Amino acid sequence: MRELLSEQNIDYVERAREVAEKYVRPVAAELDRTGEYGWDILEALKSAELTGVWIPKEYGGKGTGVLDLCLIVEQLSRACGGVGVSYAVNALGSFPIILGGTDEQKEKYLPPIASGDSLIAFGLSEKASGSDAGSLRTTAIRDGDDYVINGHKKWNTNGGVASVFTIYALTEPDKGMRGISAFIVEKDTPGFTVGKREDTMGIRTASVNELDFVDCRVPASQLLGGSEGGGFRNTMMTLDRARPGVAAQALGLAQGAFEWALRYTSERRQFGQTVMSHQAVQFMLADMATQIEAARQLVYASARLIDSGAKNVTKMAAMGKVFATDTAMKVTTDAVQLFGGYGYCRDYPIEKYMRDAKITQIYEGTNQVQRLVIGRALTRELKELTEHLDVTVEHFPDYDPES
Repeated sequence: MRELLSEQNIDYVERAREVAEKYVRPVAAELDRTGEYGWDILEALKSAELTGVWIPKEYGGKGTGVLDLCLIVEQLSRACGGVGVSYAVNALGSFPIILGGTDEQKEKYLPPIASGDSLIAFGLSEKASGSDAGSLRTTAIRDGDDYVINGHKKWNTNGGVASVFTIYALTEPDKGMRGISAFIVEKDTPGFTVGKREDTMGIRTASVNELDFVDCRVPASQLLGGSEGGGFRNTMMTLDRARPGVAAQALGLAQGAFEWALRYTSERRQFGQTVMSHQAVQFMLADMATQIEAARQLVYASARLIDSGAKNVTKMAAMGKVFATDTAMKVTTDAVQLFGGYGYCRDYPIEKYMRDAKITQIYEGTNQVQRLVIGRALTRELKELTEHLDVTVEHFPDYDPES
């Protein structure tokens, strides 16, 4: 794969791998047990100049794009999926500002995120509004020079450690999704509190919290982009650009689990030979390696498409997310199988990969929803496909679409 990467890409891979091996892997089990955030890891990422690669240079970032973001997330997730998503969610939280913020908002909030001095979280989902983002109920009503926010947000990754939040709320509740707007809310804003932390199955180092807004008054200057009603479009564009990061997390988890499975099956002996020597196991490993490489190509391709500036990236982003996360779940499950009884015990590292992998099929749009997104994109492309088939149908005189 290195042959298909630029020197810049390889440099990011090597630096991220060094951080993962020196600072993440040794503490991954402990962070999983305690649920603590890896502050020392953040410092290592800052020292390695790996923060803010997706943020434009004029706002303090590296400006190198989504592919380099994915490469870093992949390497971190090889060692710990929770650390990988804790890094990636800063892109999810800041993409709304990059895509829709005013110059003043970008100049204020993006540089400290780029340097790693400020963490940001993304507030869209609610208890009754998950995959159906357009049905959110949090409101932000204009009152003079302020907006008053009331409502509750759910599933906010990094919610307990972030200092800045991008929050979506209804400024015109009677307009439905057309009445959604986005706001930048700082942690110490009166009326805003970080609520219950979720006791998650995996990614336990990542703080996932509820957010509560009770008469939370924010200045109108915190309205993203300075105008109402663009929130739904902003969040859809954001998710398109953030989904390769989730896919890269899944890819790293699959790769990390596969490497452990290779090592274990090459050392473990049964029936007088290594477990890897058995053909049934070789077939499993071959399928795992093939699926991982296929996922890698799709994830990288979706990231490159976004970096190219292409306008229509939704289908590819969804495809990468679906395939990579399904691959992660299958590969980590197979890795547990290859470890046998030891794979089911927390004394060994592999079960954590399986727990971490599951959430990747759920957040930033469940894989069922992603398949709907892909299906709708294919429907829109049907006209072009049909026109092409009309030219060639004469070669098949018996062709009858009604039969």
